[in-house]
Amino acid sequence: MSFLIRGVGFLMLLLVLIQLVPYGRDHSNPQATGEVVWDSEETKALFTKACADCHSHETRWPWYANVAPVSWLVTHDVNEGREHFNVSAWGQQEHNEADEAAEEVEHGHMPPMLYPILHPEAELSEEERSKLIAGLKATFNSESD
Repeated sequence: MSFLIRGVGFLMLLLVLIQLVPYGRDHSNPQATGEVVWDSEETKALFTKACADCHSHETRWPWYANVAPVSWLVTHDVNEGREHFNVSAWGQQEHNEADEAAEEVEHGHMPPMLYPILHPEAELSEEERSKLIAGLKATFNSESD
């Protein structure tokens, strides 16, 4: 029993100490440097609802993004999303996977499995999902030609 109490105490101390690690605490949203010309306001609204947290500079940082080690994962996911496809840096990115956006949603790769669970407001109905896919194709296929 003493070993168990020490183990729990050590884990609690570790959780407190990792809060001092500075990574994952910068929740700034940089200024937009470019803007996508959406095929419709509906596509833009659906994208904002389901994708903008990781693929724009309009991230809504949840409370748990302030608690390590979860903050590290959230920050990593946002940085990764912005690096690959960022509508707030449109025309500024060297590597932009916009042409793959519709396919990623269509094949169920986006949003990541945990995202809608942690962000129920971002959940799309099947109809909304279909409209988002069609809108992404209309918006970005013309851009990549």
